[in-house]
Amino acid sequence: MQQAPSFQVIDGQLIGARQVVSPNYNQRPEHTEIQLVVVHNISLPPSQFGGGYIEQFFQNQLDWSQHPYFQTIEGMQVSTHLLILRTGEVLQFVNFNERAWHAGRSTYLAKKDCNDYSIGIELEGSDDQPFEDVQYSILAEVIATLQATYPKILQHLAGHSDIAPGRKTDPGPFFDWPKTRALIQQYKADQ
Repeated sequence: MQQAPSFQVIDGQLIGARQVVSPNYNQRPEHTEIQLVVVHNISLPPSQFGGGYIEQFFQNQLDWSQHPYFQTIEGMQVSTHLLILRTGEVLQFVNFNERAWHAGRSTYLAKKDCNDYSIGIELEGSDDQPFEDVQYSILAEVIATLQATYPKILQHLAGHSDIAPGRKTDPGPFFDWPKTRALIQQYKADQ
């Protein structure tokens, strides 16, 4: 028996995700098509989960005095389109039609400035711990939904470390790319 999809994209919004507006975005360059999905990991403080700090960080509401690590990122203004928590909950911070600030200096297939033409998906996680099974399942469903909406991303899925080598390491060695790709295909076959 087929299951109904949990997500759909309408006017750049992922229906099924909790909407949390970040002020950290701007317009994509005119006539730019979405062509890439970039997978990241984030935890605040590093390798610690929960606490709502990531959500606060993407909204410029993080209390820098709460943890010594936060002082090392004080004043940074970053965002992502989506965050998948370890519980599987999905939060959308930036509409897909807008340019989130997730990739920084980056290049994909010789094309610079990946923020201009990509969708950023952060997984609550770190380079030194495995991700949760539910995160893989939700990530696969979200990517399949995005691929149906933005067909140019069909063959273009990369990690932050792929587009900013030497500068970034995420999603890290514990991220299972074969599992992710297999789950995306399985999700599509089940629809």
